[in-house]
Amino acid sequence: MSPGAAPPPALLLWGAQVGRGARRALLRGALGLSLALLLLWAALFLYGSFYWAYLPSAAVLRPLHLAFRSDCDPPGPELCSFPSANVSLLGEHREKVLLYGQQYRLSLELELPESPVNRELGMFMVALTVYGDGGRALARAERAAMLHYRSRLLRALHTVTFAGLLLSGFAEQSQSLELELLGRYREDPYTPTLGAFVEIRSRRVQLYGARLRVDAHFSGLRLVAHEDDPDSDPELDLPSDLGALTSILGGARAPPEEDETQKLLTEAGQERERRRRGQELSKLREWRRDEERRRAAEERRRDRAEERAARQRVKEKIERDKAERAQRFAPVAPEPSPVPPQEPPAPREYDQCRIQVRLPDGRSLTQSFQPREPLAAVRLFVELHWGQTGETGGSGSPPEPFSLRTAFPRRLFTEEDMEKPLQELGLVPSAVVIVAKKEGS
Repeated sequence: MSPGAAPPPALLLWGAQVGRGARRALLRGALGLSLALLLLWAALFLYGSFYWAYLPSAAVLRPLHLAFRSDCDPPGPELCSFPSANVSLLGEHREKVLLYGQQYRLSLELELPESPVNRELGMFMVALTVYGDGGRALARAERAAMLHYRSRLLRALHTVTFAGLLLSGFAEQSQSLELELLGRYREDPYTPTLGAFVEIRSRRVQLYGARLRVDAHFSGLRLVAHEDDPDSDPELDLPSDLGALTSILGGARAPPEEDETQKLLTEAGQERERRRRGQELSKLREWRRDEERRRAAEERRRDRAEERAARQRVKEKIERDKAERAQRFAPVAPEPSPVPPQEPPAPREYDQCRIQVRLPDGRSLTQSFQPREPLAAVRLFVELHWGQTGETGGSGSPPEPFSLRTAFPRRLFTEEDMEKPLQELGLVPSAVVIVAKKEGS
């Protein structure tokens, strides 16, 4: 401003000061909003990472595809075997579903029709076996079940009340039963769970469907995250969960001496487990060698008996040929007595079928089956004993879908062949079955 110019009005000075203050406030507000959004994004990211790493699935449902034999002789109203199913507790890509150290509740849901057979059946038993690597049983449970009693009058009233839904197909005359088989099953990191085997021990029971339900038993921080879950236990176990949380988020660790002691104890436990598995594997191999030697000796005795019988038949035929030639060329021969016709030998009945299964990695499994057992029994044997002949750390179930076939004659077994008996498929008394990767998988 020049010396002779008049000073600016006070109103203009006040407006300039207000404008500078508004710009500062706007910049501070924008900076604070950006920082708040950054903190909110970081909090959501950390919570999502913690939830994915620390919290397991609340429930796992697996349908049961029950299988049973129907080739008993003579056929009757009862089944030839108990309905059973093998359920995998792994994910679609064979990833772990059950979290280590977490408690679970295993229950079986059955849907039974209110048929006269089920009402007259009464109580029946249901057995569950949870197995791990190599088919080793980790837990077993047995429970009794039966239909809920309803009198004839109550059934008639129910039918009249829901007649419209029953006739239209929106409802069925059935009951749903839920059996708690294992209330507090804890997943062990040293023996992870691979699957479960369910058997309904009744040959007369009739079922619409069944499924295995695995519910997580939350506690501590997991209970807080799932506080709306009605099946959760209200008792908290904060120390153990806080310790697991600090290990996940990289918090304070235990002193080095405790870490070293825990490490030594863990290694000692692993060494004992490895030795025990090695001993079990050695006993299993020795038993298999003894069984193979015994079966080989029986086969040699059977072959020698068949060879002696064949030689005897050849000798008898030679003697008959000699007698016929002597009678034909003799000048005067008495009238020969009629020779009774020889009945063809009856086909031999075998009581055992020895199947040798060749795996893709070159190993082999050998097992004896009944000639009337279906081919599905061989497939189940392969699924349960895939890794028994391998090293201790081998997988106990096939890593990918597979199919069964034979080399001579060359034949690929389909899903329809799985229900046919081994005798009908030409695998009696012994055969070699090859495990191959399923086409299209």
